[in-house]
Amino acid sequence: MKNEYTKIAILIFSLAGGGAERVVSYLLPFLKNKGFDVHLILMNETISYDIPKDIPIHFIENSWGNESGLLKLVKLPILAYKYAKLLKSLEITHSFAMLTRSSYINILSRYFTSHKFKLIISERSHPSMQYGYGNLQSKINNWLIKRLYPKADKIICNSIGNGEDLINNYNIPKQKITVINNPINIEAIEAVEKEQEIFKSNTFNLVTIGRMDKGKNHELLIRAVEGFSNIHLYILGDGVLRDFLEGLVIDKNLKDRVTFLGFDNNPFKYLKAADLFVFGSNHEGFPNVLLEAMCCGLPILSTNCKSGPDEIMQLTTPITDDIMLTDYGILSPVENVELFKKGLSYCLEHPDYLAQCRINVKKRIQDFKREPILELYTAHILS
Repeated sequence: MKNEYTKIAILIFSLAGGGAERVVSYLLPFLKNKGFDVHLILMNETISYDIPKDIPIHFIENSWGNESGLLKLVKLPILAYKYAKLLKSLEITHSFAMLTRSSYINILSRYFTSHKFKLIISERSHPSMQYGYGNLQSKINNWLIKRLYPKADKIICNSIGNGEDLINNYNIPKQKITVINNPINIEAIEAVEKEQEIFKSNTFNLVTIGRMDKGKNHELLIRAVEGFSNIHLYILGDGVLRDFLEGLVIDKNLKDRVTFLGFDNNPFKYLKAADLFVFGSNHEGFPNVLLEAMCCGLPILSTNCKSGPDEIMQLTTPITDDIMLTDYGILSPVENVELFKKGLSYCLEHPDYLAQCRINVKKRIQDFKREPILELYTAHILS
């Protein structure tokens, strides 16, 4: 479907650091190189990834992600109206939204225009977990997903787990859902030189990457390294809980064993030099950072959160209330500091296991090569 009448809009809040944002940064030039007229629509001016300069960028607002949940809710129809006007003026034929709030806006925009377009959304989380806290914000989001998501023409999920979540807990028709895993630019990552200098040679060096919020649960990682005098944790990322986490490190007297590196668009230079990638998330869709760690040849110790880690790491044994060994690293029950410590101890005591994991992850990552997955995205957006 390559012709001048195909105009694709990709809607996302921003291109700040994150897995969905990185996928958009891959998808934009891929679609452009195939000859499609593609437009990026944002609600925040932060762009942390390189995108082609000739791709038009439009803003339906310029706000920050720390707005209250009530304000975000009130603004939904306003932003949907603005987006609808933009879709009509640009004569968009296919509108693709990434992440939950953008998906709401994409779907609601149909109520504000007679302009016809294909409407595709992408769910990147496990909604019943992400919105499972029982507070008002969770209840509103659960209601919106149930009411709005069925109105999309197609829903692209990035894991089997979050697709099943939509079907089983939100009554989304199965035929609307397609699962496409996240892509990885293997060649670009392999070309990155490792950054060895920041790591201490006499310690076991852990790296984690992620937005500092409640769901990512960096607190578990910090509490887990307490008691290991030979472990150093390096945290890549930023977010609303950074001050709290830095205070926790001080309270635990861990300043010499936990280092905050902030956001870095090139985390691979650190991953390649580390000993283990750790991940403490409470819920996920399909965590890109696990793929990035694998691409760098790094063994993994991750919580077995819903969803993604057990799919990526191909867990073949039954899920238990203990650590679970895979060919690529260890899975640990969510929010269990003691078992995460047990996983760390196992890694320290079994260097041969980690060495084999390093070999295995380089083979496994080939299943997530960028171009074949971007071809799938293109086919399903345009179908």
